[in-house]
Amino acid sequence: MASRRPVAWSSTRLSKSVTSKPNQPSRAAAVSWQLAQTLWVGGLWLLQFVILPAIDQTGLAPLLVQEIAERLVPLLVGLTAVCVALQAFALLRSEGVTSLLRDMRGQLLLTVAVMALSYFVALQYWPEAEYWLRFSYLVMAFCGLLLVLQPVPGKSSGA
Repeated sequence: MASRRPVAWSSTRLSKSVTSKPNQPSRAAAVSWQLAQTLWVGGLWLLQFVILPAIDQTGLAPLLVQEIAERLVPLLVGLTAVCVALQAFALLRSEGVTSLLRDMRGQLLLTVAVMALSYFVALQYWPEAEYWLRFSYLVMAFCGLLLVLQPVPGKSSGA
């Protein structure tokens, strides 16, 4: 029987692996971050400041314009919630768990998630709260604008 050499478990060669670098930036995470951000931030601003005013200018009845807004805005807030969840996942993957509370991008994402949740809670249980619905929508839009100014996770701020 051939003698085997004992394996040195404390060797540094054995400890090097892909999992030893959890903060490796992923190109897919950066692309998904930018795509999700484009969808929800662009969608919020486009609907509120381009599409709805353009529909209003076409001469449709004000109640019809209001009905269109009442149908489209909750759909867009739902899309925002999904995209923010995707961005939070990309941020967690590239920067770690503490980035949600310590990083400005994480704080903005959490703010948008809370505002989206409050939008749907108010819509369900307090539908006559138009000011709160408008306020939460605008907070999401401005947080999105601030988020656009932040670097993509995994890239340096100069890139």
